[in-house]
Amino acid sequence: MRGLLLAAMMLGAVTGAQAADLSDLPILRGGFSDGLTSSRVNWAGVYIGGQATHGAADMDFTNSGQDLLAKLLNNLDLESQFNISKWPLLGKAHMQSSGFGGFVGYNFQWSEALIGLELNYTRGNFFGASSGSQSRAFFFPTDYFTTADVSSSSSIKITDFGSLRVRGGYAIGSFLPYGFVGVAMGRADINRRADATLQYTYVGSAVPPKPNIGPVTYTLTDNANAHFLTGFAAGLGLDLMLYANIFLRAEWEYLRFTSTVDTSVNTVRAGVGYKF
Repeated sequence: MRGLLLAAMMLGAVTGAQAADLSDLPILRGGFSDGLTSSRVNWAGVYIGGQATHGAADMDFTNSGQDLLAKLLNNLDLESQFNISKWPLLGKAHMQSSGFGGFVGYNFQWSEALIGLELNYTRGNFFGASSGSQSRAFFFPTDYFTTADVSSSSSIKITDFGSLRVRGGYAIGSFLPYGFVGVAMGRADINRRADATLQYTYVGSAVPPKPNIGPVTYTLTDNANAHFLTGFAAGLGLDLMLYANIFLRAEWEYLRFTSTVDTSVNTVRAGVGYKF
């Protein structure tokens, strides 16, 4: 009987020791799994990076020459009567281009939520142009047959553009999806020209006949080189932290510039950055 009791006591001691040893393992304690689920990438602070860009620009030249024609024909009877400067002469252009650039920013992070301020820049070459003309004839003024020939041309070349943006994101492990809005800025060469030729031919019966007038040609150009553009920007992106604070970036951005040539630019980017 004593032997059985002694054996039971020894077995209990061994079992208790094994249980104590197992309790020190983090996988049973929850420490190992907690360490995985609670790990969080630190996105807070300064970051910098470079990027490659490809995009498309839509340029609307419809109204780009109207102010030049209005100046040319100011105080003329044909302009006040027929609004020649409002005639539709120009159209739209679409083109694609690639570029390169960089970005720098600062993030504030609270748990998984993030708010940041970023300056983004791209060097590219978006060029578009449009030209057109119209000719019309009028029996105006009285006893005159009058012809008006007008033409206009316009071009824009955007070489530098970017945005100062506020972005908000939510970290999911090593991933940081984000959205942003901001002010768009750019530099462009905008060249415009307008021409108008008017001729008044007398067709009345007055004796002696009244004099003919013209043809008279008017020309006006406007060349704005290195012109500063402003507008707004918005977009979406995804940063992926790789190793040692190096991250990859994929992004889409929409920029809208308001000027004598209304222009919108859609770009997609791939980049690499480093967070300090």
